[in-house]
Amino acid sequence: MTERRPRKDAARNRAAVLAAADTLFTECESPEDVTMADIATAAGVGKGTLFRAFGDRTGLIRSLYATRLEPVRSAVEEGPPPLGPDTPPLQRVPALLDALLCFKLDNRHLALALEATGSDSPYQAEHYERWHSLLRSALEQIPGLTNSDFTAHALLASVRADLVEHLAGQKGVPREDMRKQLASFIAEVLGDTGPDDAPR
Repeated sequence: MTERRPRKDAARNRAAVLAAADTLFTECESPEDVTMADIATAAGVGKGTLFRAFGDRTGLIRSLYATRLEPVRSAVEEGPPPLGPDTPPLQRVPALLDALLCFKLDNRHLALALEATGSDSPYQAEHYERWHSLLRSALEQIPGLTNSDFTAHALLASVRADLVEHLAGQKGVPREDMRKQLASFIAEVLGDTGPDDAPR
């Protein structure tokens, strides 16, 4: 029993920290406004607890992002069509990007915070490399499509968090309009699929 309590306390503190960070990033005007001290205060723990559990602010943001993204990740890795691995690439590519757009719309400030944590380049961040690899693999299966590596980069650029924030937050573009515009763009890039094939 004495060995289990610290683990239970650590798990409870971790959950409290993630919940507090989640709320703060959702309600903030800018992700830069959210500090480790703010999160510790909101979670009712000391700053040392945060650094022991997550290493630094970037580690905490990554953990929170991964927790939020888990349902999408699960659907992509082992779910049914249109996100799952058995989906034909012409249907899967639009579905993957639509899911990523919707996730970033629902988690705008958190996504902005994560994309701002890239060390020298956002393209070297683990989360970016994972999505790029996934898209590139799907694009390589489409007959006649060349340079899948660059195409994957170009498609991911259309759902960058700063662009999503600019369009949704500053320009006020409605969610469904953004999804339709993205579907049309993907259709033009792929050439053999159109908005009617994209997820709704």
